Amino acid sequence: MSSTSPLFGPRGSEHEIEEGTAFAPKFDEHGLIPALATDAKTGEVLMFAWMNAEALEKTVRTGEAWYWSRSRNSLWRKGETSGQTQTVTEIRIDCDQDAILLKVEVGGDGGACHVGYRSCFYRSVPIGPSAKTVELRFEDKKLGGGHAH
Repeated sequence: MSSTSPLFGPRGSEHEIEEGTAFAPKFDEHGLIPALATDAKTGEVLMFAWMNAEALEKTVRTGEAWYWSRSRNSLWRKGETSGQTQTVTEIRIDCDQDAILLKVEVGGDGGACHVGYRSCFYRSVPIGPSAKTVELRFEDKKLGGGHAH
């Protein structure tokens, strides 16, 4: 997967990457960059996914969230089959331009998780020395059934 696009500038110096205005995302050795989607109104973390250059460019150009599925080895538009579309209201890139933050408005039933929860992060892990075995705690309720991506 190529990471070249007319939207992406050259990586440049550390100063240019951290303080400049060129959009120069750093994709990993597999041509991917991590992307975190949050609710545009509340800031709630909804999901984590990967983007390749094509997904990132489509997201920028269309205002809809596109991702790269490593398990299916394919590009996918969030909500294409589930109706849980993500309309992007803002895209941010971190200081060294190797992670993407999407602020999104969710369509459909308001969920982001394909198994039926509002957020993909619906379970918590206990912290501390008293935890002898780790049992995940469910922090959210399903919205009304599981969905496919």
